[in-house]
Amino acid sequence: MTDASYRRLGLPATASNCAVLRAAIQAFHPNTLAVRGFREARKRYYRDLLNQHAAAQSEAKAKAGKPNS
Repeated sequence: MTDASYRRLGLPATASNCAVLRAAIQAFHPNTLAVRGFREARKRYYRDLLNQHAAAQSEAKAKAGKPNS
C-alpha cells in the first residue's frame, strides 16, 4: 500500500530515485522549501517517498515475474 502523496506524484515504478526526488521538490510550494525549520521534516518525507518507491518497484517486478494464467 502506498501513501497518497507518493501516488499524487504520478510516477511510474521505473522512474529513478532522482526523478522521484525532483518531482517531490517541485510539488512543494517555494515558501515551504525556504523554511529552514522544516528541513528535517522534508528529509523524513523524502526518505518515506523513496521507501514507497522501492516498494512499488519490487511490487512491479513481482507482477512482471508472474506468468499470466
